[in-house]
Amino acid sequence: MVRYWMHGEFGITSKSALASVVLISNALIWYSFAFNILTSILNETAIIMWITHFGAAILSALAGAAMADRTHKRTAFLVCWMLLGIISSFIRILVNSKSTLDVWAISLLFGASFGLGLPASMGYFADCTHIENRAKLGGVILCINGLGAFLLGIITVDDIILQALTLAIWRGCGLAIFLIIRPPRGNEEKHQSVSFTSILGQKSFTLYFIPWIMFSLITYLSLPVQLNILEPNLVNLFSIVESALAGIFAIVGGFLSDIIGRKRVAITGFIMLGLGYAMLGIYPENLASWYFYTIVDGIAWGTFYVIFIMTIWGDLSFESSSNKYYALGGLPYFISNFLRLLIGSFVSENVSPYAIFSLTAFFLFLAVIPLMYAPETLPEKKIKERELKGYIEKAKKVKEKYA
Repeated sequence: MVRYWMHGEFGITSKSALASVVLISNALIWYSFAFNILTSILNETAIIMWITHFGAAILSALAGAAMADRTHKRTAFLVCWMLLGIISSFIRILVNSKSTLDVWAISLLFGASFGLGLPASMGYFADCTHIENRAKLGGVILCINGLGAFLLGIITVDDIILQALTLAIWRGCGLAIFLIIRPPRGNEEKHQSVSFTSILGQKSFTLYFIPWIMFSLITYLSLPVQLNILEPNLVNLFSIVESALAGIFAIVGGFLSDIIGRKRVAITGFIMLGLGYAMLGIYPENLASWYFYTIVDGIAWGTFYVIFIMTIWGDLSFESSSNKYYALGGLPYFISNFLRLLIGSFVSENVSPYAIFSLTAFFLFLAVIPLMYAPETLPEKKIKERELKGYIEKAKKVKEKYA
């Protein structure tokens, strides 16, 4: 029953679906927990350590994408990546938080353990899905990730051994499940490799990458400003609401992206978020503005994650290997998190909230311009077929009503 539903709804076999879900969700949830541990060890002033961490994640992602393109044993590469995550989890036990060298080492290991195989796992996901069903499963994966990160965060403890065991067991369970349910090796697809420079030179990639990097680089300012204006309890409440909305609208945005196209959903998300920041720019201390912003921000993050993290780079790769597309597409995520830790507090304390939010709204509306010229990656034929199917279903309902 499940197998037929998965094949009918997502266009893939249940094994392929579960394998891609386990690969990506296990890695994202592991990193969420590992990042929380790293944050408890470091502080925002440990700039060298954060540079090491995010630099290791970025460089390992680029190197991992290149390595995955060269090897014909993708399953073995992914298994080695997950084993590295287990090893780095146990190394946490040996880390002395007062030792600069130890903290530097764990910052490096956590970043490399996450970034090395992430593009290859995303490429695996792209190969396992059809373009007309890719965003749906991507939304499901992100929703599972949000729920798993929340549940794993509940059991966060201060004991170093328990932290390491939690990380290692979680990564180990993901590896065991993947080895059990992975499709046969003969099913691995081989694609033509492309260079990073050729990808950056593609007009279609650039038109989607520019809005994504603009969004990632300017929205990191919102959290420090929230902490300056609102009470901590209210900030936590808004954060929970945003996370819940992002999880829900990752699924909703995924289904909409596979029905009306990625471009329309992305443009709608930018406009909504621009309106949210415009409202904060006019009334930054009005609670109603923050309620409105929280809603549209949660919706936007859910739809943007499913489009710009899971879907669009696999679409743009066509018959080529998508590993390097995903590696480049994930760079803004790491850079924005680093900037939030590096200069977020400084900007929020020295620049007027009116100026910050107004400028953010301006750039978000400006980001819509490249999207207007970007090609729609969902085939027009599929959009027309689904529109026609919708009209037929409506006609049947009207007919049944008057019969």
